[in-house]
Amino acid sequence: MREAFLHFLWRWRRFDAQDLRTTDGQPLEVVHPGEPNAHAGPDFFNARIRIGDTLWAGNVEMHVRASEWLAHKHHTDRAYDNVVLHVVLEEDTSVYRPDGKPLPCLALRSRIPAGLLEQYHRLMHARDWVPCAQRLGEVPAIVKVNWLDRLLVERLQEKAEGVARRVEAANGHWEEAFYQQLAYSFGLKINAETFEALARITPIRLLARHGDNRLQQEALLFGQAGLLEEASDDKDEYVQALMREYQFLRHKYQLQPLAARQWKFFRLRPPSFPTVRIAQLAALLHRRPRLFNAVLTASASGGIETLFDAEVSPYWQTHYRFGKVSPKGRKMLSRSFVHLLLINTVAPFLFYFGRARAIVAHQDQALRLLDTLPPESNVVLKNWTALGFKPQNAAQAQALLHLKTRYCQARRCLECAIGAALLR
Repeated sequence: MREAFLHFLWRWRRFDAQDLRTTDGQPLEVVHPGEPNAHAGPDFFNARIRIGDTLWAGNVEMHVRASEWLAHKHHTDRAYDNVVLHVVLEEDTSVYRPDGKPLPCLALRSRIPAGLLEQYHRLMHARDWVPCAQRLGEVPAIVKVNWLDRLLVERLQEKAEGVARRVEAANGHWEEAFYQQLAYSFGLKINAETFEALARITPIRLLARHGDNRLQQEALLFGQAGLLEEASDDKDEYVQALMREYQFLRHKYQLQPLAARQWKFFRLRPPSFPTVRIAQLAALLHRRPRLFNAVLTASASGGIETLFDAEVSPYWQTHYRFGKVSPKGRKMLSRSFVHLLLINTVAPFLFYFGRARAIVAHQDQALRLLDTLPPESNVVLKNWTALGFKPQNAAQAQALLHLKTRYCQARRCLECAIGAALLR
């Protein structure tokens, strides 16, 4: 049994509370179980416990076995001096306060309803795609919807921590940090890290110095990507100009490009080739040199989406790779790809910017943006749909992805509103 099960029993009072007594026989009443503590220190804060004739106000610590108090060295940690009750599955040893007096203990093993324990074990040992797959239909829709709303905020808060690290690494330069995250998203899974590496060695401030010269911006990105190596036999005037410009800029700024072998083309459809994506990124940055600022000032989600309209250079309308002619096409960013950028880059940046600057409107803007976008299409969401949990928009899709990766896979059923509803 996990300690989390004891937390569940205590928080929701799902144990036999009739004639409660401490392990040394004193009458015990749980006036208030306290508030769960997600950080270091005792498990529940500000509990009110009546032991005998005395009403205690303090903290509650929980363990499967009482001896874990000593194993975790709580007896040497002053943060546990205000614990008024030790709740355990079984008391295998006595625990004492710093003044030498016994710490009151409540053992719950004999007070757990048999049916509840059986349901808990069934969840913990289920081999379905998610532990509650067989019983998901029993959970009221309002519980699911409210839980998804909470999970969406939790997911955005988690992503915001990543944004915070990017902004800090960029010395507070929001446009630089946004550009790096955007580049990462351009690479999707297969080329994400290489795209990010390209952005790091080709800073947005360097590109901005050549904002009035699209050819030079493209030369910097393709050259730093190491992809001009494969263009050496291409006699096209545009390609030759790229190579000349890059050689000049490389010498001027003492640049060191990536190795071409770092880019992956295998099993990618031509529209997703790194060469095409770099051409699209270059077109976008040339048209919107201060893209994050434009995002902040966009009035609505539709306005944000149009910011990503950008047309590649004529050469790339007839090529997917250097030196290989293909049927002509504009190769603008597809709507589905733009939606991924909005979900994975724009929304987290808006949310964190609003939190960092205490501007609630930007946090709300991030949430509204996800509400208006269609859900992604991937294996995880298809499996949720098969279970009758079909996302209606990107907000619910993000919440379901978070539910699967952060709760279901970790078997955190007792911390999940759906799991708790089934057990209650």
